Amino acid sequence: MFVLLDIEKKELINQMVKKLNKSMLGTVVKVDKVGSRYVAIDRDNNDLTSYIYPPARNKAFTNGNALMVTETNTGKLFWKAVPINEYEDKTSVPVYDGPVEVPDGHYDTVDFIHNSYGLKPEGLVMNELKWKYLIRSAVRGKNIMMTGQSGSGKTMAAKALMTCLDRPSFYFNLGATQDPRATLIGNTHAADGGTYFDESYFVKAIRTSNAVILLDELTRAHPDAWNILMTVLDYGQRYLRLDEKDGSETVMVADGVTFVATANIGNEYTATRTLDKAMLDRFTTIEMDLLSDTEEHGLLKYMFPYVDASLLENVAKIAHLTRVESSNENPRIDSGISTRTSVELAGLLYDGFELKDAAGITIYPQYDSSGGADSERTFVKQIVQKFISDGSEDELFSAEEISETD
Repeated sequence: MFVLLDIEKKELINQMVKKLNKSMLGTVVKVDKVGSRYVAIDRDNNDLTSYIYPPARNKAFTNGNALMVTETNTGKLFWKAVPINEYEDKTSVPVYDGPVEVPDGHYDTVDFIHNSYGLKPEGLVMNELKWKYLIRSAVRGKNIMMTGQSGSGKTMAAKALMTCLDRPSFYFNLGATQDPRATLIGNTHAADGGTYFDESYFVKAIRTSNAVILLDELTRAHPDAWNILMTVLDYGQRYLRLDEKDGSETVMVADGVTFVATANIGNEYTATRTLDKAMLDRFTTIEMDLLSDTEEHGLLKYMFPYVDASLLENVAKIAHLTRVESSNENPRIDSGISTRTSVELAGLLYDGFELKDAAGITIYPQYDSSGGADSERTFVKQIVQKFISDGSEDELFSAEEISETD
């Protein structure tokens, strides 16, 4: 049997590996193991495996690194191992990466708004009208409230807006705020010879011209936070008092600042607070739509290109059927499966779990099991079973019992 010498093996590999070019500089790939092969995929889902030596791919996967095209001082391009977050940080909300310049003139601004759909990330499913409305509200300095069911993409849409407009951005999770005054205004500290005031990061944010400020989980915020925000969000006031004492500094909201809030509104969100009319009136509301099964399937294929498309289609259909049922006049379940749950379910499929096991982990615990055969959980199992092929002739319920018109 003929055995290649090491030098011959290296030459053979060199002939098989494609050469890098300058246009690829800065490209980052993530290496995954598919069967016995290590594949390298960039942020746009392009397969660049053939550009990278097999040992480099193997080592990157083993060490949990990404690979990036880098240039030496002599101009030679090579793949450099980098932390995996170099890949992940820029794919959590994938966005258009070309130059974005928002015009000042009215007619130019109108053209920008109505040609902005190309700025929407591919991984964000949002219809064209609502995306344009979101962009228009931001460039006009409006306060925007993103509403919709849990997992519908509210925060992702807000973060995509912050990124694609290339403006200074600030993030505040109001649902996790324990001390609203400290978070939104600041603290007074004792020091040698007296006290000093340390203003909050929020004060810095509202002082920043053209900033986009995300107020996440507004409906979970303490009412004291709402009271502080009242004058800040009022178009006729737009200021923040650092203290109620006479002579205390008043901070004006800088020109062009846009506030984007996310909110869960509805009786099913038991840990939320109902916003009063005065607060609601300070926002332009954009409601995120629930995805159709076709839209959800497209999103899952985009996020998990190596999972069997028919499996992802089943996940999308399961989610869709639960949503249809929950919206019926006399529903057998209180809520449908969120897109966030669908994504987690698809992630388990990507990691080698069977659909029936993944459903048992992610879906069934969300539904009440009391009531036996009439319980919500049993009904959801009935839906899932339609899409599980395990060779068994024993079905929990007849498939004809489940339909979108139930």
